[in-house]
Amino acid sequence: MIYIFDEDASKEFLSIRGETHKYLVKVRRHKVGDVINFRNKEDLQMLYTYEITELDGRSLELKLVSSAFEEVKSTKALHIGWCVIDMKSIEKVLPSLSEIGVSKISFISCERSQNNFKLDFNRFERILEASMQQSGRSTFIEFETYKNVKEFIKAYPQTKVFDFCENVLKDGSNIETVLIGCEGGFSKEERTILSTQDNFRLNTPMVLRSESAVLAVASKVLL
Repeated sequence: MIYIFDEDASKEFLSIRGETHKYLVKVRRHKVGDVINFRNKEDLQMLYTYEITELDGRSLELKLVSSAFEEVKSTKALHIGWCVIDMKSIEKVLPSLSEIGVSKISFISCERSQNNFKLDFNRFERILEASMQQSGRSTFIEFETYKNVKEFIKAYPQTKVFDFCENVLKDGSNIETVLIGCEGGFSKEERTILSTQDNFRLNTPMVLRSESAVLAVASKVLL
């Protein structure tokens, strides 16, 4: 774990209890004199380093040693327009998308989306918190929603579309916003809307699931 979120990070002294205490003492086996990094969600770019001064079976006492502006994020920004799929599938890949460096995800209710699922952005944020503490990233993925593909393309007219086509993506450096469909792909009406957009596919003969496509495209563009 690169750092730990704590709402009191930045104060001169910290007192850690509960599950975080158990993790640091029993799992990570920290002891007096060890230093641990913390961030505060209200000031994410600041990294605070604390030294353990006391510990017992219930609490961990720490003193602030140093603080520094240390922003950790991808050198490129990638915005993904993602037609809504099963929430469990989204949740499984969110940590990886965070670690790869995706900056923004717009969830879109496409005609073939599973629209009976309700997006829980609070849960998504909790998932990202765990991933960020492990990877060191200091920025959250931004989330937003769109009612349909037409509205999304109107908002982001330079979107490139991942779809079945002849154009194999060789260099993803010019992609800033990409649209990825749900299981079953785009409807006839949606394809009409997207007919003027640049499109591409990856160099594979296999049909990718939506979540596999999201990970593959993000990796191609950002890594």
